[in-house]
Amino acid sequence: MQSNPPSSNATRAPLQSVAEALETLLAAAAPVASHQVVATLDASGRVLAAPVEAHIDVPGMDNSQMDGYAVRAADCGSGQARLQVSQRIAAGHVGQALEPGTAARIFTGAMLPQGADAVVMQEACEVDGEHVVVNHVPKPGEWVRYTGEDIRQGSVILPAGTLLRPQELGLAASVGQAELEVYRRLRVAVFFTGDELTMPGEPLKPGAIYNSNRFLLRALLQRLGCAVSDYGIVPDSLEATRDTLHRAAQEHDLIITSGGVSVGEEDHVRPAVQAQGRIDMWQIAMKPGKPLAFGEVHRASDTPGGAFFIGLPGNPVSSFVTFLVFVRPFVLRLQGQPRQAVLPRAVAMRADFDWPRADRRQEFLRVRRNAAGGLDLFASQGSNVLTSTVWGDGLVDNPPAQAIARGDMVQFLSFDHLLN
Repeated sequence: MQSNPPSSNATRAPLQSVAEALETLLAAAAPVASHQVVATLDASGRVLAAPVEAHIDVPGMDNSQMDGYAVRAADCGSGQARLQVSQRIAAGHVGQALEPGTAARIFTGAMLPQGADAVVMQEACEVDGEHVVVNHVPKPGEWVRYTGEDIRQGSVILPAGTLLRPQELGLAASVGQAELEVYRRLRVAVFFTGDELTMPGEPLKPGAIYNSNRFLLRALLQRLGCAVSDYGIVPDSLEATRDTLHRAAQEHDLIITSGGVSVGEEDHVRPAVQAQGRIDMWQIAMKPGKPLAFGEVHRASDTPGGAFFIGLPGNPVSSFVTFLVFVRPFVLRLQGQPRQAVLPRAVAMRADFDWPRADRRQEFLRVRRNAAGGLDLFASQGSNVLTSTVWGDGLVDNPPAQAIARGDMVQFLSFDHLLN
């Protein structure tokens, strides 16, 4: 294994701002190189690696928007035209050319017969035996969908980098796209450090805590569509941490850890990464979440490149918030989404609380929208209070040294956005 000496300047480096840290991460992120072709039916949540071009017009023919009667508008100028019903055209069937002075019974989606230039909805018509009385003066084009009105043949309907949601899959299917070229799933390894960690279902010894971060981070990564390898709880030792990093780096794009990146004597993750690769960034001027590390872990000598490394804090709220602010956009960028699409999007909302204790770091406060259109603050903002993330539905992104008074407008980051 390769070994680099720890940097003596690491602990003295100034804290990076949230914006600087996010820029460092995104500048290093490039979409994974390999692509795969998957069935459109199975492509939900994937990211397009190649644009989708329409090879047909949509609609592919002039058709009716309504159940009614296809007519020549010139035949209906009286407002009470009595026309012979010459044919019946259902969706999926082709009618005959419409003769002057006649109408065709037509249904939604059915192809407009040659010669017809309008559709009159059935509510404006009266059936009289084999005739129909049209109680309306239609204009040419009324209730008609024209060929290519939605999509023109040869146009790009979905660019590369598009996240495939249900509506994108429907659009691809509407032009007959049975398969899509997508970026492969991001391979992410996770492990957790701390001799105090215990898995739910096991006896909780004195001084121990349940490993909530394992459930939290795995679910967050799976929600983003990653292929996750879980290396479990790693003993608090430099040797065990280095060995796990070495194994995880071989077949993964990204390694994420929780805990062990601070400055304590039992915090072995940061020195282990420095021994196996490098640390490019450490400690962020944010609250919660100061001890966050970013770098790379080298692979074996016969395997090129390395795996990205992100070390998250051990406190559960710190881990949750730093994941949403940093890991999520980094992962989305690696998956192939364009840079502008991965950045957190804040909206201005009214604070219905006071926050006089401004911190020198950028703060992310757990809040919840209320019925009055404002934001309520969770009573305890401690980095260990995981209940705040369940009670809340978003974060206030509060600049450094910024006090908040009731009625102030603040920047709100919704979990609805950050968790998708």
